[in-house]
Amino acid sequence: MAIYKIDIPYKFPSFNQYVNECRKNKYAGGNMKKKIQEDIMYFINKLPQFKTPISIKFIWIEGNKRRDLDNICYAKKFILDSMVKAGKLKDDNRNYVVGFEDTFEYGKETKVILEIEEVQDE
Repeated sequence: MAIYKIDIPYKFPSFNQYVNECRKNKYAGGNMKKKIQEDIMYFINKLPQFKTPISIKFIWIEGNKRRDLDNICYAKKFILDSMVKAGKLKDDNRNYVVGFEDTFEYGKETKVILEIEEVQDE
């Protein structure tokens, strides 16, 4: 099956930043998520509509080692929700996303690279 690769040159907020935003008032967290999803949809626009289950490798590239790894990869929630909202996935449950892998690298540009593989139905 095909593998699709896409770069999202975006520094996502950490989980801690998102929680702090949610604590500000009842709309702040939702507004933050909406803005992030709009930004993500710009980059995933070229992806096809996946009809079969997928597996995703997230390659998180950070400019330094200051943020905890779990705070970085939490952003996969925003990415998967954006894929559903954009119509690229019917849902992000186990019927449509059968697995994912996180790897971490360091470079000049903070971004995430998605390697999306369509997998055969079992």
